[in-house]
Amino acid sequence: AAEPELVILDVMLPGEDGLSILRRLRADPVRKRVPVILLTALSGEENRVDGFEAGADGYITKPFGVMELIARVKAVLRRGGYGLRVGGIELDEKRHAVYANGQNVQLTLKEYELLSFLMAHAGTAFDREQLLSEVWGMDYFGGTRTVDVHVQTLRQKLGSCGSQIHTVRGVGYRMEGDRT
Repeated sequence: AAEPELVILDVMLPGEDGLSILRRLRADPVRKRVPVILLTALSGEENRVDGFEAGADGYITKPFGVMELIARVKAVLRRGGYGLRVGGIELDEKRHAVYANGQNVQLTLKEYELLSFLMAHAGTAFDREQLLSEVWGMDYFGGTRTVDVHVQTLRQKLGSCGSQIHTVRGVGYRMEGDRT
């Protein structure tokens, strides 16, 4: 199932309040970076502070207009986010970090650049020459075996998510998974 790009959460829900749901989201290694906007009739400063301390990225008090909600959603998505996510792999461009199933993965610069390129073009197959040109640059004089070695290392470092990098026989490689 695809993960949400953003959650809009009412604070006052029957059964469990929205703040405790938000705290559970922030404790979940896979969903902790999903932006959350809280909706509530509680407009006091203390209520807003409680929401932000629980991990909210935005806070809208009722009543509100649809245009305001749309503007807040766009603003949170524009400034927030983690960069790219394909399947269980997240690439946080601001932090220059990679997460596989919520676990931080340490990559070299070229591994990061190769993964970033494949994720940005998920579903598209590239031959080794194209990958060399795009990731290493036109002035790189090494052989295409460099791509194979980097893909093999990436697969190992990504653990179970490494299987998202598919070998396309007679062509090269392709990143698979739902892109969000």
